[in-house]
Amino acid sequence: MTAATPVALAHDYVTQRGGAERVVAIMAEAFPGAPLYTTLYEPSATFADFESLDIRTSVLDKVPAFRHDHRRALPFYAPVVSRMTVDADVVVASSSGWAHGMACTGRKIVYCHAPARWLYQEERYVGPAEGSLSDRLRRRASLAALAVLGPALRSWDHRQAATADRYLVNSSVIRRAVADTYGIDAEVLAPPPAMSPDGPETPVAGLTGGPFVLCVARLLPYKNVDVVISAVQRIDGLSLAVVGRGPDEERLRELAAADPTIHILGGVSEEELRWLYGHAAGLVAASYEDFGLTPLEAASFGKPTAALHGGGYLDTIAPGVNGLFFSEPVPSQVSEGVGRLVDTDWDEAAIRAHAESFGKARFCDRLRDVVADVS
Repeated sequence: MTAATPVALAHDYVTQRGGAERVVAIMAEAFPGAPLYTTLYEPSATFADFESLDIRTSVLDKVPAFRHDHRRALPFYAPVVSRMTVDADVVVASSSGWAHGMACTGRKIVYCHAPARWLYQEERYVGPAEGSLSDRLRRRASLAALAVLGPALRSWDHRQAATADRYLVNSSVIRRAVADTYGIDAEVLAPPPAMSPDGPETPVAGLTGGPFVLCVARLLPYKNVDVVISAVQRIDGLSLAVVGRGPDEERLRELAAADPTIHILGGVSEEELRWLYGHAAGLVAASYEDFGLTPLEAASFGKPTAALHGGGYLDTIAPGVNGLFFSEPVPSQVSEGVGRLVDTDWDEAAIRAHAESFGKARFCDRLRDVVADVS
């Protein structure tokens, strides 16, 4: 009989470029050679870091429509994930809703980015009841599907959470959420900034002529990118670059279509993102996040952040050091915060030092220690 793998990794789906995917890529650095179990893998839609990994997918991966839009597979995840077994002494499951449900022949450590938003924050997940007729119909259909599937999925979710030997979370916000949702006391292990300032850069056309601020987010309604657009439009002489993809992209492009100072860039390369962070006046973050990763990425480039006062940003922004807060995600408040950000003389060395306190070595060392503890 073949011996089990010492350590394996698991993740919900590798079909996008987000903070959770960056964390998984760093986990893979902590455990070289560890296989990664996931439901779906679409190489063209995620980071190049995954191309060198041993990725083991579920039967859902055979359906191209699911790889291109993982939300379409919602009714199938629970039964499919329940049948996935990781043959390893220890699995580290990076989960926002599904990977914690995979069985393991050994011990299971869950790194929880957030309890599933579609189960516990449905209204926030689908966004406000506004927009075009098609947007409103899509929202109504999503809420109807969640109303039907929700009770069974919540029951499944609680059962799977109870199978973990250890729970880690990315922020104090998620520690409270995990305690409230599952009754589990988890350890906070904040992830590091994954975008290194060292490396090649590629300039982005249209942004080389004047100052601009940057917004990096998945284009979902609760990210409040529309609010950021409205806020920056109030500031003369300043442009906005928005990086990210998601179901709200078409609506945001329509909002920005008549304004040459608003640049909806969609997905960009690592080289382009590095240039954007390096040349922006700062970052703007207007959503309530479970962990504030993008301010740490900006800080690693010596750039400050104007962010909503709440959620995970409270863990990663030190006011006056690497950023400032605004109170509400409304255009007037965000505009005032961005104005202060641009007008302040920031200490780049102090900002970089703040980012280094969340460094990769600290994260990987602690993760390896936890694996050793449960082995």
